[in-house]
Amino acid sequence: MILINLLPHREAGRLARKRAFFAGLVVSVVGGLGLVAFALSFVTQLTSQQEARNEFLRGEIKKLETQIKDIATLRVEIEALKARQRAIEDLQTDRNVPVHLLNELVKHVPDGLYLKSVVQTGSGLVLSGFAQSNERVSELLRSTSQNGVWMERPELIEIKSAVVGPAPRESARVYEFSMRLKIRRPDSGALDAKTPKPKAS
Repeated sequence: MILINLLPHREAGRLARKRAFFAGLVVSVVGGLGLVAFALSFVTQLTSQQEARNEFLRGEIKKLETQIKDIATLRVEIEALKARQRAIEDLQTDRNVPVHLLNELVKHVPDGLYLKSVVQTGSGLVLSGFAQSNERVSELLRSTSQNGVWMERPELIEIKSAVVGPAPRESARVYEFSMRLKIRRPDSGALDAKTPKPKAS
């Protein structure tokens, strides 16, 4: 028996292709939505991890800032302690300066020269007295300039002839002088170098 298809075969093929197209379109849309959802979840996960890292870094930065503040406070306290220590050392040194100055003057004042006043003004020292000759004053200037430990930069202010004595017949002609020196505080090395060492027996 012969079968004859009376339905339009072209229309049936078109319908089949249309169904296949819509099926592929639905599959593509579902796959695209799945990929977008996966990408969103992945990005969200990365964002949350980065936020956790940022939060950890913020906490560590706060700890470091606190430590830096503590270090700055410690530095200020250390500087204050150093300044206090320097002030105490300066006070102790200033307390002994007159003793050292008088001790050194005894060594430098030559015979034939007499001091009538020793005045300390801040970091300066003014000496005034009488000398038998100009050479005695020059010797004092040279000695304090070359061998001075606590005194330096001697400068002659004035020297003039004078007459001293209780009576005209007993008076003597001398030279009245005044000189200026700078006071310095030598370090321990300079003191050791200038201090004579005792001879070995």
